[in-house]
Amino acid sequence: MKRYQKWLAGAFVAFGVLATAGWWSLDKETRGLLKTVPTNRDLLFWSVPQRDAAFRALDRISLLAKWRMIAPAATPRPLPPGAPLSLPIGVDAYMDAQRSAALLVLHKGQLRLERYGLDFDATGRWTSFSVAKSFTSTLVGAAVRDGHIRSLDDKVTDYLPQMKGSAYDQVSVRQLLTMTSGVRWNEDYNDPQSDVARFNNHKSEDGSPAIVSYLRQLPRQAPAGERWLYSTGETNLVGILLGQATGKPLAQYLQEKIWIPAGMEHQATWLLSKTGQEISGCCIQASPRDYARFGLFILDGARHQGQSLLPEGWLDKATARQADIGQPGRGYGYQWWTYDDGSYTARGIFGQGIFIDPKRQLVIVSNSNWAGGARDLQATEAREAFYKAVQQAVDLEMAKVR
Repeated sequence: MKRYQKWLAGAFVAFGVLATAGWWSLDKETRGLLKTVPTNRDLLFWSVPQRDAAFRALDRISLLAKWRMIAPAATPRPLPPGAPLSLPIGVDAYMDAQRSAALLVLHKGQLRLERYGLDFDATGRWTSFSVAKSFTSTLVGAAVRDGHIRSLDDKVTDYLPQMKGSAYDQVSVRQLLTMTSGVRWNEDYNDPQSDVARFNNHKSEDGSPAIVSYLRQLPRQAPAGERWLYSTGETNLVGILLGQATGKPLAQYLQEKIWIPAGMEHQATWLLSKTGQEISGCCIQASPRDYARFGLFILDGARHQGQSLLPEGWLDKATARQADIGQPGRGYGYQWWTYDDGSYTARGIFGQGIFIDPKRQLVIVSNSNWAGGARDLQATEAREAFYKAVQQAVDLEMAKVR
């Protein structure tokens, strides 16, 4: 008995040593996630500390999610530093209020501001949430340019025959991109019974992608093309359509059409749905500087080796008001939020964003974890004020030059 107890004690010591060694072999993001790992799989209802840990590590533990890798370019696009931008706003106080992980301002391709918080840094990956929608839209443009999609006026069912007999029978690809399908959808992030909360847990009844199965059952509420309604589900359907049209996983197409041409520096990932498709309305994990490079890529006309990867005039339409969202001075394009002054933005819940102002040659990247929830109105207004403050600072600077 004593021999057995001695062996058992030794086994526990050995297990403890191995467990400790294994723990410290993990990167800090994975350790942080394991310390706070939630039991609820729906991150909309996680605590602030759980989100702090998870937003930088959703692609670290395959039990939480699966993903596909996106390789960086062999030669990253340089982001040279510029003179610090003089802002009429306290950056530290702003970042604290936003709970910012990263805040970057680029003007004429130079980094005029680069700050990090929440123990995050330039080499880490932060999740995009709906910022991914603007990447997906750009891939649709590339698919049109490549001939995989004939026209935005084609019907969804031309590419997804599984949607025949549903409310999407008469919906065009363009109407999916502008979120004007007229199909019912509830995007309330605070309601566990909303569509946006429920569709991720939907089980397909026939082996089709879960989002196809879920959207197929929704009823029509308005004629196609007559009403704008924000729907992450429909961007996810765009992704399924895109995959069918190109015959490639979205992560591969993203690598070919954006990641390599834009000169991305770091590896990225794209989370997969339970049925194995990239969640195209969400969930690209990338470094803040690579989000900035995407902004510059779009600002430069999505060009590679002197040629645009998009159809002529695509970005002019994609980043201009195509749908009225009921807010003065603002609209919705092809998965871009638009302003009537010509600027536009990719936007994600909890404070993710890529703001682009072509007139001033500005790109502003925000990665955050808003304490007030997915759509924190106070934080949203403060971010809009920050954009305006940066624009004013650039205008004042340029006026002095003149």
